[in-house]
Formats: sequence, structure tokens, C-alpha cells
Amino acid sequence: MAPAIEVESLAKCYRVDHAAADSGYRYRTLRESLTSLAARPFRRWRSRGESRAENFWALRDVSFDVQPGEAVGIIGRNGAGKSTLLKILSRITKPTRGQAKLHGRVGSLLEVGTGFHPELTGRENIYLNGAILGMTRREIGRKFDEIVAFAETEQFLDMPVKRYSSGMYVRLAFAVAAHLEPEILIVDEVLAVGDAEFQKKCLTKMGHVAGQGRTVLFVSHNMGAVQTLCRRAFLLAQGELLHEGPAREVVAEYLRVSDAISSLPLKERTDRSGVGRFRFEELAVLNAKGEQRDFAVTGEDMMIRLRLATPEPRAPMPAPLDVAIGIRDYQGHRVTELASFFTASSPANVADARALTCFVPRLPLLAGQYRLDLWCATSSETQDMLEDAAILRVEPGNYFGNTKDVRLPRAEKHGCVMIPQRWGDLR
Repeated sequence: MAPAIEVESLAKCYRVDHAAADSGYRYRTLRESLTSLAARPFRRWRSRGESRAENFWALRDVSFDVQPGEAVGIIGRNGAGKSTLLKILSRITKPTRGQAKLHGRVGSLLEVGTGFHPELTGRENIYLNGAILGMTRREIGRKFDEIVAFAETEQFLDMPVKRYSSGMYVRLAFAVAAHLEPEILIVDEVLAVGDAEFQKKCLTKMGHVAGQGRTVLFVSHNMGAVQTLCRRAFLLAQGELLHEGPAREVVAEYLRVSDAISSLPLKERTDRSGVGRFRFEELAVLNAKGEQRDFAVTGEDMMIRLRLATPEPRAPMPAPLDVAIGIRDYQGHRVTELASFFTASSPANVADARALTCFVPRLPLLAGQYRLDLWCATSSETQDMLEDAAILRVEPGNYFGNTKDVRLPRAEKHGCVMIPQRWGDLR
């Protein structure tokens, strides 16, 4: 049987212009602007004859085949080349070299709003998206009620989608992409926008699509979802196909690589995104006494101390700096998030943003290992984002403080969190 997808020596190069860093696109103080203006003639003289741009290879000679009816996971860290690969397969962008052959109609869901027109209603966008996929009006009409029921957007069907929430947008977009019977369904991490129940419904639907002999490419940071849906997976790293094989083996390799990266000092990490005026430089776990240690204990107070590189202390801030620590279990499922804006405590000046401490009383996490992600932003502008910034090891502790020989639960058997509770006749 001929493959549904054939990728041969695929490569994509982008031209990165470093002059943009001096062009005034980012927020700068008056002093920085005046200094830059005074130094401009010298920069021109110094850089005369030199190139201000370089090549960035988002993909490097990637080759693989996917058979009809296969559900294949594509995993990798941020910047590994996953989205670039999917955009090439979806015919959104052209490769620099190599080729990708897809045999059959393709349905893609790469980001919120792909293929939708914001001024059109949900009803009109269903027909528009179906037409883009090559469906006739009669075919779309036959699936229309099923699409609307799946998306759970009946009461908003005749509202322009620009007024939809991101969750509503994704529900409708996925429903269209999955129900209009493409031979190849491509889904990016966009499903993370939906709630847990909708994600479960989407995974069930993708499994059903694959069971009908159609092909699914699934990109996700949720390793549990990848192993549930996919029998095979590809691991991308720095634009190259690092490993392929059974999903469980590829996920294990991904976790091993992530653990190695998490052990690097934050100052040395280059796999980060954001404009970079504020950057994470240090993360430390402390006990209630402020003593640094390499683990936390269930039921005991914990502090996470962050140090950031910032502009000079007197530099103005256009908005408070929102800081968040995402906590995922070892398979990548999001457990919870610690965020300064939850408690209206985001620092409003540069001096206060240099060192931040998050205090967590009576840590409710069960014993196990967790992955910490870091993010900070001013308004809607991401300053710094680091995936797998650190590994948090949690040791068992007597959360309820009731007996010395209490049975201590662990994450691998009992979930991830403890809930305050009382048992007995409470009448």
C-alpha cells in the first residue's frame, strides 16, 4: 500500500535580520534611544561590508513515511520544528528544499482561527471551511448538525466568530476539520486551549478517524495523549528527526532529553522565547525556613524563589510583570499553575521584579516528579518562556498530620494532589 504521506529530505530555512534588534520595534527608554542614535554612525562604519542577517534552519533534511490509517505523534521541545513541518504539510509555506507528497484531502487545525473568517458567523464558516477542504454544499449540509452538536455552539451559530472565546473557536474549528472526512487530519497543540472534557472528546474522535482508515498527525506536549492515540511517534530536535519508533519508546527518549536540559542553569538555556527584557536566571526550591534543597515534601510549606535579569532599576515598566510557574506531571499533563496575577501581586516596577518568591502552604502535591515551566509577560507581550525549566521532586509527607504510620499516597497510584477532607459521622 502506498504511504499517505511521503516526506523526503525536507528542509526549511528562514532569513533572520539582526538589524531588527536596533530598529526600535521593542520598548526602549529615552536613554537607550539617545545612546543608539549617537552610536549609529559608528555601527554603520563598523558593519560596512558585513551581513546583518543569518540563516536559521527550522528543518534539516527530515524524511519519513506515514501509512494510511496511522495515527502518528510528533513531539519535541519548543523550537524543534514541529509547527514548521505541519505548515509545509498543510501547504501553508513552501520548503527550501526537499518534497512532501500527501495523497488525499487534508484537514488542518494548526492554530486558533485557521481557515476561519472573523467577520463571518459560525454557520457561514462551516460552509467556508468545508469548501476549502473541497466538499460540496450538499456534503457539508449532510454533516452540519453533527458538527454543531460536537462543537456545542448551537446558540452562537449565527454570531460572528470574532466574538467567540478561544475555546469556542477551537471547538468549532476542530469539529469542522474532523467531521468533513479528510483523508489526512493534521492537529497541532491548539487543542490545549479547550477544557479537559473537550480534549478527551477530541482524542476519542481522532481515534475514531484513524480507525476508519484515515491518517492523523498529532502534535502535543501531552505525552499521555500521544501514547493513548498514537502507536508510532517522531521526535524532532533543532529541526532534525532525532528518533522514530513506537510511541512509548519515543516518549521515553523525549523525557530523557528533557531531563538533561532541565539540569542546565537557566542562564545557559537558549531554548526560550519572548522579547527578553526580563529573563529568568535562577530557580530555587526552599523550605519554610528559607533553606534551599533539591526536593519538597507533601504537606509541608514550600517556596519557589525566582531571580530575573531585568533592565536598570529606574527603567519604566509599561505594565506589571505577570509571572507564572506551570506544574506538569512527568508525562506532561498540566496539574496546576502558580501565577502572580491570581493574587494581584505582579510587580509593577523593575526593582521588585528582580527577585520573586512564591509561597505554597502545605504543599498538596503527592510524592513524585513534576516538571516546571516558567513564563513572564507585560500586558500581552511575552518576555520570557522556558519549558522544562526544572524538575521538582516531591517526597512523601504526612499531609493530614494524623498518625505516624499513615499510608502515604504517591502520584503514580493516587493522582497528583491531596484534598483537605474529614471522615466520620459529621452530623
